[in-house]
Amino acid sequence: MTQQMFAFSLGVGVLLAAAGIAQSAPQCDSRDAVTALLAQRYGETRRSIGIAGEAAVMELYAAEATGTWSITLTLPDGRMCLIASGSNYETVTEDLPARGDPA
Repeated sequence: MTQQMFAFSLGVGVLLAAAGIAQSAPQCDSRDAVTALLAQRYGETRRSIGIAGEAAVMELYAAEATGTWSITLTLPDGRMCLIASGSNYETVTEDLPARGDPA
């Protein structure tokens, strides 16, 4: 399990660095501390959630008023890590292609 989480975190870090997103190692703290920081400093609230790998939870936080956004990963030990952040967030809703239609 530890090896899988290390491999996953290394893979995410490499992808973000290659994309020019990661400036430094992810910053981690308790989930309560990170969500409070995102809410108080940036006015961001949770907009979406998903499972990352086999054991981490990915969440997207954003603020409509300012357009800021943050992507976090919550690890099995309860730590939440800030993975990426940026600006110009907007909500997009798209219809799924009909069955059998090429994407």
